[in-house]
Amino acid sequence: MGNFKLTTVEEFEAATARLLETGAKVGADAWQFRVKNQTPHCKFGETGVCCKICAMGPCRITPKAPKGICGCDVHGIVGRNYLKFTAGGSATHSDHGREICHTLYESAADGNYKVKDPEKLLRIAKEWGVETEGKDIYDLAHEIAEMGMMEYGKPFGTQRFLKRAPKHTQEIWEREEIAPRAIDREVSCSLHMAHMGCSSKPEALIRQSFRAGLSDGWGGSMMGTEFSDVLFGTPKPVDTEANLGVMEVENVNIVVHGHDPSLSEMICEYADDPELIAYAKSKGAKGITVSGVCCTSNEVAMRRGIPMAGNFLQQENVVLTGACEAIVVDVQCIFPALGPLSKCFHTKFITTSPIAQMPDSEFIRFNAHTAGENAKAIVKAAIDNFENRNPDLIYIPDMKQKATVGYSVEAIVKVLDGVTNSQVDETGTTKPLLECITSGVLRGAVAMVGCNNPKIRPDLAHIELMKKLIANDIVVIASGCAAQAAAKAGLMDKAAKDICGAGLKRVCELADIPPVLHMGSCVDISRMMILASELAKDSGLNISQLPVVGCAPEWMSEKAVSIGNYVVSTGIDTFLGVDPYVSGSSEVAELLTSGVREWVEAAYTVEKDIDKLVDAMIDRIEEKRAALGI
Repeated sequence: MGNFKLTTVEEFEAATARLLETGAKVGADAWQFRVKNQTPHCKFGETGVCCKICAMGPCRITPKAPKGICGCDVHGIVGRNYLKFTAGGSATHSDHGREICHTLYESAADGNYKVKDPEKLLRIAKEWGVETEGKDIYDLAHEIAEMGMMEYGKPFGTQRFLKRAPKHTQEIWEREEIAPRAIDREVSCSLHMAHMGCSSKPEALIRQSFRAGLSDGWGGSMMGTEFSDVLFGTPKPVDTEANLGVMEVENVNIVVHGHDPSLSEMICEYADDPELIAYAKSKGAKGITVSGVCCTSNEVAMRRGIPMAGNFLQQENVVLTGACEAIVVDVQCIFPALGPLSKCFHTKFITTSPIAQMPDSEFIRFNAHTAGENAKAIVKAAIDNFENRNPDLIYIPDMKQKATVGYSVEAIVKVLDGVTNSQVDETGTTKPLLECITSGVLRGAVAMVGCNNPKIRPDLAHIELMKKLIANDIVVIASGCAAQAAAKAGLMDKAAKDICGAGLKRVCELADIPPVLHMGSCVDISRMMILASELAKDSGLNISQLPVVGCAPEWMSEKAVSIGNYVVSTGIDTFLGVDPYVSGSSEVAELLTSGVREWVEAAYTVEKDIDKLVDAMIDRIEEKRAALGI
């Protein structure tokens, strides 16, 4: 089995405990303490039976009060809350995509942002019916960017990228009236339906939840992913490292955090500037280390090999090391607690987006026109802060693992071409992967996504589920904080093949891949939809027939609900380890876990016991294999 060794959750926790000791010296707060202050959580909220959408309430449903003041019952209240949750997530991810559209529109040969993958831009233009012959690549980029922005508010039609799905899936969306129209319209329609005095019928509310989710996954998120590839390069496998040990005690440490790659890409560019590296050395540092947290980390890891310091619930830990000169954030999943925490140390907490402004931060407005000067100023401020460290507070856990990341759809197709004896198709297909599955070498695949949630021992569900899946010859494709959990543990090290079943181990050896494939950030779950679609087209099967399932065992955000809705609506069964606040309504719970299968050929499974959760996923994959006779 070699010398390969996973890092355990117990080791993660021991390192965190040591960091909290440092925090205690300076009176720092941390999420571990705030969780205790918020426990037990409100049961009305957890079951979704509280309504505060008008000022006659708030109303909460109990056996003595089975209806709100307006007469809405528990099923309508829970359904409305679920729809509003979805709308928030769809708006957030899609607005990320809109910002990338704007950045693409500002790209120029002599500008801050350039087109790094012109071939992908040309493919999208052809897909959208845009003439490319004789056009300057930047004129084309601006035209495509403007068309992308029109997807948010166009008065007629549905999302352009829906045509990427198999014909059968498109027919389902049309038949069930969930094909998303303009992205902003779906968010607006969702909030309208959930307004006082509008929809209270569970079926209508869940149907709109699915349509709003699809406007994210096959609209805003897909544009965010595709146009990021055009701007920053389509990811290819690259080696990096993960966990807090990637921070370097003798270097200026800048941590990027959030989700928008526009900011982090530019900071990485300037952190490599010889002039600024020389300036750092003049201040007593040996160099500059940029590392990442959350999905911004995934973005720069898969394109630049920038190390990943941690995921969502480790964002405070990077400050607690005492060696973080600046934590620079853009949007989403950022703790407001970082402001007061940074003041306990020398760390600069720098916010950069008007969408995510927080107390106790330095605000440097970041945009495409000033990106270069903004990034340079941020890197210089971090360097100037190096000499303000308190040596008595510095502790960086000696903990990191190797990881190979950057498996875009294009990269997966390329690396798996060598697995079977098939003739390689120059255009690239998923047939080698299909042959691995139909031959039984691989049993199937699980798309593992999502956040951390203090309701579940952080990272434990991700890591334990992945370990059992790969031991059963099921390849895992991961994104978001789930991907970082895998990387921190060592599951994205190619040496992790030694803990796989014989079939997956053989595939890993032949293709030179780890058993858990890093597919990117949370918007990049749209890549997984494209991969599933290509598998269906190449096999002649429906997406719902493929031995593939989705899983979010530690999810926590509105975005995760939107994601879950578009994954299920695409025909992929999805397994959750945290209840989506619908257990208070038997009708809504039954719809999501069973009834919607009649609409979209897939549904949710909710199981808090992770052993039962992984067994349920394996059983579902085997059911699909048996139904196909493989």
